[in-house]
Amino acid sequence: QVQLVESGGGLVQPGGSLKLSCAASESISRLNPMGWYRQARGKQRELVAFISSGGSTNYRDYAKGRFTISRDNAKNMLYLQMNNLKPEDTAVYICNARLDWEDFWGQGTPVTVSS
Repeated sequence: QVQLVESGGGLVQPGGSLKLSCAASESISRLNPMGWYRQARGKQRELVAFISSGGSTNYRDYAKGRFTISRDNAKNMLYLQMNNLKPEDTAVYICNARLDWEDFWGQGTPVTVSS
């Protein structure tokens, strides 16, 4: 059972930046892929970005050029650097990891973009 704990969310003004972190309870070297999802109030959960164990990344169109996903296998950490945040980015951001064919989820960290 992989446990994932997110941190780094908060309130930020439009145009601001946040860096989200996800700490895994065990080595992430076998977790492939790892990713970030988000769920806005009243909406379905959606993929933001994912990264393979080899470092290949994939982003949703709205995240391209603004968000950067990265992982540190030595620290068992996943990150999401978010720049130029917009009000529509307001959501709970949730860490995901896949081990073999099983998905694991964190509890999420809320991000609010508002002036």
